[in-house]
Amino acid sequence: MSNRSKIFFKGVADVSPLMIPVVPFGIIFGVLAIDLGLSPITTMAMSIIIFGGASQIIFLQLFSAGASSLVILSSVGAVNSRHLLYGAVLSEHMSDFKMTWKIIISYFLVDQAFAVTNSYLKKSSDKDKAFHSFGAGATCWVIWQITTIIGIFLGSIIPEKLGLSFAVPLTFLALIVDDLRKLINVIVIIISGLIATVGYEIIPFKAYVIVAATSGLIAAMILTKFKGLNNG
Repeated sequence: MSNRSKIFFKGVADVSPLMIPVVPFGIIFGVLAIDLGLSPITTMAMSIIIFGGASQIIFLQLFSAGASSLVILSSVGAVNSRHLLYGAVLSEHMSDFKMTWKIIISYFLVDQAFAVTNSYLKKSSDKDKAFHSFGAGATCWVIWQITTIIGIFLGSIIPEKLGLSFAVPLTFLALIVDDLRKLINVIVIIISGLIATVGYEIIPFKAYVIVAATSGLIAAMILTKFKGLNNG
């Protein structure tokens, strides 16, 4: 096995344990998309083009609520904006990468791939280290597409009267469980949740997600600064 293959499969092995919680998430997305009336082709196109679990679930939530296209695109863009931070962090390790590799890796740079890629690039000086990023990202992509297809299949055979739309908020609750360990996180979650709940009916253009998220960020900034002043 060549050195490039070894590095590629190391990326696959490093990210594989992180794929366990992705499987039910991808299936739920596929099921919900079909349940909300999207075609299998549209659902797969979303998974290929957006390729971001949280963003795609938010898309479905806003779509089902009748939000405008501008609000949907803005919300999805806001959620995916964290990838700009990922790119900034990895840029110092990728200065010697060819532009082709940078484009490929930027597409595959989801949360799990970033976690293992960042850890590997910090320690590696191998000239073929880009293959690790490719292996990790490609694994995430394949798993997400396969689970989406499984969800599409299941969604087409589950009776409409079952109504699985409730799984959207439950999925997000599962994602934030780990954040409940810190008081600041709990406060920010409560503030964002209250604003989103109240704003659902009164904020125009269904922009409650953007307003709630922005309010949460401002609250987090204030609380973090206040905590820093107290510690100082």
